[in-house]
Order: sequence, then C-alpha cells, then structure tokens
Amino acid sequence: MVTTRKLRSEAMKGGPARAPNRSYLRAMGLSDEDIQKPFVAVASCWNEATPCNIHLDRLADRVKEGVGSSGGTSREFVTIAVSDGIAMGHEGMKASLVSREVIADSIELMVMAHAYDALVTIAGCDKSLPGSLMAAARLNIPSIFLYGGTIMPGRYQGRDVTVQDVFEGVGAYEAGRMTEEELYELECAACPGEGSCAGMYTANTMACASEALGMALPYSASIPATDPRRDDLCRRTGEAALSLLEADLKPRDILTKAAFENAIAVVVAIGGSTNAALHLLAIAREAGVSLSLDDFDRIGRRTPHIADTRPGGRYVMADLDRVGGVPLLMKELLDSGLLDGEAMTVTGKTVAESLADIKSGDGQDVVLPVDKPLEPTGTLVVLKGNLAPEGCVMKTSGVKKLQFSGPARVFDGEEATAEAVRERRIKAGDVVVIRYEGPKGGPGMREMLAVTAAIAGQGLGEDVALITDGRFSGATRGFMTGHVAPEAAVGGPIALVRDGDVISLDIPKRRIDVQVADDEMKRRQDAWKAPAAKYTSGALAKYARLVSSASEGAVCG
Repeated sequence: MVTTRKLRSEAMKGGPARAPNRSYLRAMGLSDEDIQKPFVAVASCWNEATPCNIHLDRLADRVKEGVGSSGGTSREFVTIAVSDGIAMGHEGMKASLVSREVIADSIELMVMAHAYDALVTIAGCDKSLPGSLMAAARLNIPSIFLYGGTIMPGRYQGRDVTVQDVFEGVGAYEAGRMTEEELYELECAACPGEGSCAGMYTANTMACASEALGMALPYSASIPATDPRRDDLCRRTGEAALSLLEADLKPRDILTKAAFENAIAVVVAIGGSTNAALHLLAIAREAGVSLSLDDFDRIGRRTPHIADTRPGGRYVMADLDRVGGVPLLMKELLDSGLLDGEAMTVTGKTVAESLADIKSGDGQDVVLPVDKPLEPTGTLVVLKGNLAPEGCVMKTSGVKKLQFSGPARVFDGEEATAEAVRERRIKAGDVVVIRYEGPKGGPGMREMLAVTAAIAGQGLGEDVALITDGRFSGATRGFMTGHVAPEAAVGGPIALVRDGDVISLDIPKRRIDVQVADDEMKRRQDAWKAPAAKYTSGALAKYARLVSSASEGAVCG
C-alpha cells in the first residue's frame, strides 16, 4: 500500500527530532522500509485463562501476515480478558464487567501512546468483544474487529452439549437427578477445545452484533475457532485494515444510529444474550450515538425471532455457520425491511451491497423465514414498573409463560441465594430476588449463571422467576429478569422488597411491579440506609465510584 495521507505515526517516527524514537524501533528489528510504512496495531486478548482466548496469538500472526502483504507494519500487543466461565459462581465474577472498561482503556492508551495509524482488535471471551469495540469507537482511527470463533459442541450420551449443560448438571446432581459419575463424564465432554462458548451466549451474541454493526468482515462471527477458514479470514482482516486506512473510513463513519439498530435487530432475531443491552449501550456511548433501552424494546417488538439457537432453542453457533452464518439471517431481515441497508461496513460496501449475493436459506431449520418465525417478536424485552423505573431486561426465547406472579424470596447477594438453592429451599411459585449485585453494589454486576442453571437443573426453570440488579450469562434460560435499575445500592425499589411481597411480571405489558402500596414503599425508602462499600481500595472500589446505571450501559466516566 502506498498512501498519500499524512500518517498519525509520523508524530512518533518522523524527522530528525524523532531519531531516539526510531532507535527503539530499530532495536526491535524494523528496517528503514518498515518504519516508513503505516503502523497497524494488532490488539489481541490472548491469554491462558480461557479456551475462548487460548488461540488468539495464532490468529494475530495470520492478521499480521495480511497487514504485511498489504504494505503495513504490524505492531502486536495484548490486553487482559477474564474468563466468565472460570470466574462464575465466586468472588472472581465481580471482575468480569470491570474488565470491559480495562480492556477499552488499555487499547486506547497503547494506540495513543505509540501513535498507531490503524487498529485490528482480536477478542474471544464475553467482555473482550465489547471492550475492543468501545476502544475502536473511542479512538476513531481506521479499525476492524476480529472474533476468535466459537468452540465446537461436545458429545455426551449421543447428543451435543455445551458448558450450559454442565452448569445445569450441577443443579441436576444436587436434586438427585444425575450421579456424580455422570456429572464428571459430562464435565469432561462439554468443551472439546479452543473457542468461545458454543451456544448463542454472550460471546457469540456480540460476535453476531459486530457483523451487524459493520465492524467485522462477513461470516467472521460464525466460523468455528478450529476451522481452517478462519486463517484466511484473519489475513483478509489484516488486509482490510490497510484498505480502511487508505479510504480514511473510521469507526464513527460506520457506528451510526442505523448500525446500532441493525445490531439490535440481529440480537433479538437470533435469540441473543441480555448482555447485548449493556454492551451496545456502552459502545454507542463511545461512538457518540444516542441509544437507550427504549430502542431495544421498540426494535424487539417489530422484529421476529427467527434463529433456533441455544439456550432457548436447539442449535449452536457451528450450526448457524453450516447454513450460512449471520449474513443469511441479515438477508432475511433486510428483505423484510427490518434492517437499514444503507449502513456502511468495514468492507467499504453498504449492508445491502454486502448481502446482495446471499441466497435464501431453503432446506434448513436453523434460520427460519421472517413470515414463519419461532416467535412473532424478538427475544429481548424491556420491563418497567414500580420495581424497575429505569427498566430491566429479560430474554424470552424458550420461555413458555407470559406472566408470573408470586411471593418474593429476598437475598442480599449471590452466595446466600446459591445456598438456598442447594438446600432446596426455593419452591415452585417463588420469585427469587437477588440484590446488591448491581454495577455499584456488587460491585461489578456479577452474572448469576451458577444460580439460574442450578434452578433449571432442579427442574424449576418454568416454575420459579428470578429478578436481580445483577446480570445473567447468555446461557441462562427461564423466567429470569436482570439489570433491574435503579439498583439496590443506590436505593432503588429492589432494595425495599421484603420476603412475601407479591411481585408480578407481565411480558406483553412490559411490566414489573411489586404489590406494595405507595405510602408503604415511601416508609421503607425513608428507613433505608446505604450499605457500607464492600471494597475500599483497588480496581473494584474505583469502579464502584465511577460506574453508571445498568440502564445506561454500566459505563465509567
């Protein structure tokens, strides 16, 4: 590539005054020719903490080949990534959402400090995807995102299984429905190798969203981590970074309101994770785009659920790839007027241009036609009421009931809830309330998969509702409502609920209410006192001081 554009990196490497800087570049083996080329940052979330990220160093090498063959000089660095699956169920889960902000900040600082000209971000586990996209939007230099790819499903007793089955297996074991030997056999089979969790959980959801936003190449979301096609995709991603630089096409040219609405449509049509609400709000904020929970509900009402994916459905990400990936689903939505085809993408083409040659999905049942959907509306709904004035989110795929009403079983934190579930103290008809797990109160807004999966594993998934100011894993299923805002730690109504209060949830009416008189709620509010901070120093204390409401994406700053 020969560009006539002034490069950002000239501030770092150009002219006699930058001789000391260039001496450092030469110490790393760069030649005069290398130094004169555009510098492309390759920001990888590689680590040995999780199978989602264990292979990203290999993918980064392939990206660098693409950068080099297109006339750029690649500069690789790594950032953190927390394994949600390994952090789940204990104090470590508090670090997960916090890591999203650290990832975004660290990429921003590395690119700013070294004056890189373009950016490729590579991510696998849940928070590393939005963290990478937040950084790209914040920096607003030519950028492209690359997903590490999905894990393949395991095989257990003749059927496909994922880590979701293992979490639910714990509940089945506690209920006497599975032996310890069977649980061990399932544990050993569920995760056969590298890649992110196999169902339409948070990582795969946000990978789909990255394509829908236009920030990743077509098919990049669905190709499995171990598939040889991903190597070619990596090289093409590196090449695309140089094309974006030459065209001066930047993230905020792509991340428009139309792009976010396209992403929401894909998330609700594909049965995606409730975490997408947090993450798309956060990315939009970095891109300077006005987005709210009301946009999710508005788009969800008009967009049908057409992808039969886990946890509410039957298929995993590799099955979506087999039938045509995200482009197939996007084509179905586009042809029905449910996407904005004029939105720009990192290919340099609009959404409509990129999807022009996609064929129909006849002969398969993973992605259904819009006129024959699994459900007439999308799978992410926003409920509001006197228990959540700012809103809360619920994933409806696989949920058979439209309303639920029952007595509250109130717990201040995940651990107390988990103990009650283990001891079989949660009964059919209960509405479990887990509070003080929000962004500030947790702090860190832990996911409750260990609890929700145990409830499902005990056979109560359809008979118990659960509400929390914390989050859920994308693998959570059932009548589960999260992100209740305002959260308990700031005196939100969820802090005022008592055991036995009747809580009602109504999906068609988008309502969540506690059946307590207003004057009684006022008395409780007047008597409420904020709890002492759980952390007084370190990253979690800093996060608790800075973080915003979940209804705003739980962002800092």
